[in-house]
Amino acid sequence: MEIYDLIILGGGPAGYNAAERAGAAGLRTVLFEKRALGGVCLNEGCIPSKALLYSAKILDGALHGAAYGVHVSGAALNQKQVVARKDKVVKQLVQGVSAKLQKYNVTVVRAAGYIAGRAAEGFQVTVGDEVYTGKHMLLATGSEPVLPDIPGLKKGVETGFVLTNREVLALEEIPKRLVILGGGVVGMEMASYYRSAGSEVTVIEMLDHIGGPLDEEIAQILLKNYTEKGIDFRLNSKVTEVEEGAVLYQTQGGSYNRAAADKLLCAIGRRPVVSGFGLENLNVYLEKGAVVTDEQMRTNVPGLYAAGDVNGKSMLAHTAYREGEVAVNHMLGKQDQMRYQAVPSVIYTNPEVACVGETETSARAKGFPVAAVKLSMRYSGRYLAENERGNGICKLVFDKRYRQLLGVHMITNYASEIIYGAALIIEAELPLESLKELIFPHPTVGEVIREALFDAGL
Repeated sequence: MEIYDLIILGGGPAGYNAAERAGAAGLRTVLFEKRALGGVCLNEGCIPSKALLYSAKILDGALHGAAYGVHVSGAALNQKQVVARKDKVVKQLVQGVSAKLQKYNVTVVRAAGYIAGRAAEGFQVTVGDEVYTGKHMLLATGSEPVLPDIPGLKKGVETGFVLTNREVLALEEIPKRLVILGGGVVGMEMASYYRSAGSEVTVIEMLDHIGGPLDEEIAQILLKNYTEKGIDFRLNSKVTEVEEGAVLYQTQGGSYNRAAADKLLCAIGRRPVVSGFGLENLNVYLEKGAVVTDEQMRTNVPGLYAAGDVNGKSMLAHTAYREGEVAVNHMLGKQDQMRYQAVPSVIYTNPEVACVGETETSARAKGFPVAAVKLSMRYSGRYLAENERGNGICKLVFDKRYRQLLGVHMITNYASEIIYGAALIIEAELPLESLKELIFPHPTVGEVIREALFDAGL
């Protein structure tokens, strides 16, 4: 009987990246994936949504180029071509993941593995009559969309009226009226795309703001920009019923309203996948529906690790990559631990929103002596050259006592490509004096961070 060093359940970012690292280190590794390699991120989330959003960005540039001296007539979006290109990009990346796993001698089982339990030889996973045994196991089963218990919602999924992140990325026709339930990352990105594509978009959000834990000022600017683009926001509102062709909702004041829709996107969040694959056979500790892990991604069961959305700590693909690496390093006897204080987050709207670290509000709640500086992006020469009437800002949050950067929050073009530098600064805990010595290329949008450092007054 062949015994593997590592069994991985799930081929998303946490799983396939961990498999690559383990295989490269010489661990005999087997990975189980019931759908497509790459998981939700590559197939139904991060990558396909970015392909769509880039098409919308090109269209926006063509339609609004007059302010920059560029006049285009007849610009239009062909949704079938957009989706076909998206599928091509996804297929190419999935093939790349497969090739990488093959390079590092990872055995890939294209099926759902079921945890039968644990024997003296190790963890046992079955697929039909086949039994796989491994000394270690990594749970990387990911997450699934939350479908709240709203009357008519599940029926709407069955009829195709209600969409999740999977279906909304595959529509070959632009709905005339799209209602989005939830103003978080997925909701805002899809609102951005479908509004640019020509849909009448309504976003219904229970909170009094969009963007979830975003810095309040950044969230307000994003709301203003998208209201001006024609997206209708119904904040402080709760959906009470879904019927074919309409959504019923209640405002905070108690009034009931009806929003007509050709499609409804349910984007109120995701939850860890912890059932359906035999996890109960290992007596794993769960908390709030997620697998409990420590700084080395260990669970309460010796030899069992969990990385990615399944542990509920930070449902982001790049967090999952790192968590999987930490788990593998611990298996290899290397000193490593997972840190979450500098995990960047991006909303790929147009303009982009990116942040890392503490907001001013969260820093104060944690007892930091806070100093915050906000600077218009128009202090950047390149931003001014590329953004007619742009209203982006860069906000830095400092610990006054130790003169260290705690958080960076931006709404601007290229924010997604700039924020990693801010994450590096926060992770390294560099003092303000050292930060002021950094040389930024000029002209770049990112050099606004340097301007803000000198504007901090510390």
